[in-house]
Formats: sequence, structure tokens, C-alpha cells
Amino acid sequence: MVDVIRAGALAAVPHGFLGRRGGVSTGQYASLNVGTGSDDLPRAIEANRTLVANAVLPGAALATVYQVHSAEVVRIDTPFPMAARPHADAMVTDRPGVLLGILTADCAPVLLSDAEAGVIGAAHAGWRGAFGGIGGATVAAMERLGADRGRIAAAIGPCIAQASYEVDDGFYLRFLAEDEGFDRFFKPGRDGHHQFDLAAFVAADLAAAGVTRVEITGLDTYADEDRFFSYRRATQAGEGGYGRQISLIGLPV
Repeated sequence: MVDVIRAGALAAVPHGFLGRRGGVSTGQYASLNVGTGSDDLPRAIEANRTLVANAVLPGAALATVYQVHSAEVVRIDTPFPMAARPHADAMVTDRPGVLLGILTADCAPVLLSDAEAGVIGAAHAGWRGAFGGIGGATVAAMERLGADRGRIAAAIGPCIAQASYEVDDGFYLRFLAEDEGFDRFFKPGRDGHHQFDLAAFVAADLAAAGVTRVEITGLDTYADEDRFFSYRRATQAGEGGYGRQISLIGLPV
């Protein structure tokens, strides 16, 4: 059965953060892998994409982008063909029947909605995108479609948690060079290392953009191997490939 995690902040709109359970892929990609960049069988990936869409908004057209760890946002009216997906890391729409999908494997998926205006957004927030302001850029793009940032609710889905996210001094100092206050998103680790709180950093970016309701699921993709794919875990295990889960939000017809 497909594992769908929902957020109270987004209860007014169809949405879900999906894990790795309930799909058709096998081996290291078992079982709900939707990553077209993986070495999984294309027919399995396509079947899994159909399963996830039907689990959240049956009959909707699934839209994804070619994610590049940027702060680029695109407006979606109708989904792009797979070969023509724009390079971006967030999408916004006001079109019913379109399901926005963000793929992750440790980065933070962010789903956003102004239910009153009928405008939604979805963002892929790795540390680079979050550092570059992907949250604020998504909010601004939603406003251009008629949303009010004061009404926008956001939820940050499963991602690598602070206890699992070790970074080195160079990473830490890059953040402090931008703003010494960013120290609050780090805890001391082993010598020369720190533990980074990605979800809290993304939440702060959204708050700075004027989003007053932000929910964090608090689920750790790295630590929960049975439920989630994890790039870092797969890399450390020398697996040579990794699956991706998807987070979805859409407007009903």
C-alpha cells in the first residue's frame, strides 16, 4: 500500500509526502521509486508515478521539473513532456487538475497553499536551494498568481534530520559568512564537524518571506531506511544508486 503522509497545515488541499512503500520497483529501488535519473527500470518508474498520482489526486496530470539545486521557480499550466522539463526547483500553479511533484532523497520537500486564492506551490529545498532563497522565491511566484503570503500555509516533508546531517567546517563557515545568526541552525559535532538542521533553516526562510504557518513533519529520511530513500545513506553504503520519493500537491477539478 502506498504510504501517504499528510500535514494538518494543508488539510484544505489534496497533498501528500510519499515514502518508498507501495510500489513495484525491486532491489535497491524497492519499491516506490519515482526517480527518472536512477538506473531503475523505466516501466517500473512510470508505474510508480501513476500509483503516487492516484494516491493523492486521481485523474490529475503529474508535473515535475528537472531539479538542479537552484532557486528557480516556474509556473505550470500543463505538465511538460519529460524530455522538455525546465531546469528549476519549484513550481506554482492555479490550474485545477494539475499535480505538482517534487522528488527528494534527503533534501526537504516543501508544499505550499493559499486555499482561498486557489494557488499552490511545491519546492525542492536542498541546502543550496534553501541558502539561495528557494522558499521566498516560491512565495513570490505564488503571489504573482494571486496568492497572499499572509494566507499561505506550508509544510516541510521528510528530509535528512539534524542528528543525521553532519557537515564540515567549510560548510558551517559559508553560512556564517552570509549571516552570523545562522549559527542557530548548527550543533557541535565531532572535531571539525557540525550537525545542520535543514528543516529549521527552510522554515526560517519561509517565515522571513512572510509565511506564518509552517509545519515540519520531523521525519528523518536517513535514519528510517524502511520508509524512505536516502542519498547519503545509499552513498555511505556504496550502493552505486539511490531511489527518490515524491511529494505532491494539487487542486481538484
